[in-house]
Amino acid sequence: MTTPRLWAAVTLAALLVALAVGAAVLIPWHRPPAPRADQLAALAQLPADRVERARAFHAELRWPGYASMAVGLVVALVIGLTPLGAWLVTQAGRPFGGHWVARAVLGGLLVVFAGGLVTLPFAAWRHTILVRYGLSTQSWGGWTADVLKSAAVSAVLGAVVLLAFFAVTRYVPRWWWAWGAAGAFLLVVLLSFVLPVLVEPVFNKFTPMASGAQREQLMALAARDGVPVKDVLVADASRRTRAVNAYVSGLGPTRRIVVYDTLLREAPPEEVASVVAHELGHAKDGDVLTGTLLGALGAAAGVAALYLLGAWDGLLRLAGVPAAGGGGADTVAGGGVAGGATGPGGFGDPRAIGLLLAVGAVAGLVMGPAQSLVSRRIEARADAHALALTRDPATFTAMQRRLSLVNLGDPDPPAWEQALFGSHPTAVERMAAAAAYARGER
Repeated sequence: MTTPRLWAAVTLAALLVALAVGAAVLIPWHRPPAPRADQLAALAQLPADRVERARAFHAELRWPGYASMAVGLVVALVIGLTPLGAWLVTQAGRPFGGHWVARAVLGGLLVVFAGGLVTLPFAAWRHTILVRYGLSTQSWGGWTADVLKSAAVSAVLGAVVLLAFFAVTRYVPRWWWAWGAAGAFLLVVLLSFVLPVLVEPVFNKFTPMASGAQREQLMALAARDGVPVKDVLVADASRRTRAVNAYVSGLGPTRRIVVYDTLLREAPPEEVASVVAHELGHAKDGDVLTGTLLGALGAAAGVAALYLLGAWDGLLRLAGVPAAGGGGADTVAGGGVAGGATGPGGFGDPRAIGLLLAVGAVAGLVMGPAQSLVSRRIEARADAHALALTRDPATFTAMQRRLSLVNLGDPDPPAWEQALFGSHPTAVERMAAAAAYARGER
């Protein structure tokens, strides 16, 4: 094993150990769901017709949801595990003489958006279901505008990341993994601070909540919790949805409470405060920082793992990518030499972008259930925080009932689906937890 690969292996092992220790210490693993009997009792409190409507809604959403996942994965594998991805990158660079910048940025965006375009019809299908069930208030014009905004934001961020990554692989070909791992770590940290401030206003308009009892109640709640917030803002969510929600956004001096205007219309002040108390729990327990740290360690580990995976010459040949350190002329998919450009080969070559996405797609599929489990544990802790802060389990239960009914959430989804994709405890788990708190058991 060469010296860079040895150090990459050692670094990967250290990062994985740090990730495991961080997850063990920072994630509240000790919060099991409430007993099933309590969950069934909570389910019986919900109107049967509304529960059936929510289940019918989710049954319809499964078709475009799972179809999109399957098609997206297949497309990623076809692009990444055949010479097609390398060919697309090469073609994107041809008008610019095969320059590596054109390949990295234009080729990368072409490959990324090719996969996105294939799954776009499923997103449109999902929108029709949301409209039909009355959850979405968006016209097709508004929906299209959001799709274009999302694509624009992704293009800008993607271009910056692609340019930086392949600049490092080109100018530090043997040790790019070290610079890339450090860069990935810092990028995750930076985005956690910057995205809420820069990206949220692209999709919603935020206005300060008018002075009055509601604002004073929320600010007092945050002060009592020891969580300083700069302001309380109202998001104009009603222009796209009837769903209700609230969250605490930003870190340090940028932290603010954000409440959907739909929540203010649908819920009494006490229930709004209950939702905000949950969100304050995330801030109080540093959940954003926890997610940022674990995400940054995972991103750095991913870069080191990619470098080591680049030693698999058979995988690179399958994707039409020259071996690491080989560079070489561009003989991609029988397309001949394109502009005479050479590169570092392996995952450090722009022609490997399709393969990178394929590896990422498979890794995301494998890691998804673990990420969902971590999220559910964190959300359960925030629920417990809200109950302790408000000392009002009845209002908490009423708010969970409202969230489930208004947002058309399945209050008791299939266990396999919850295990794979559930980011929050189910509505009946949350209501049962409130009942246990009321009995003094939690």
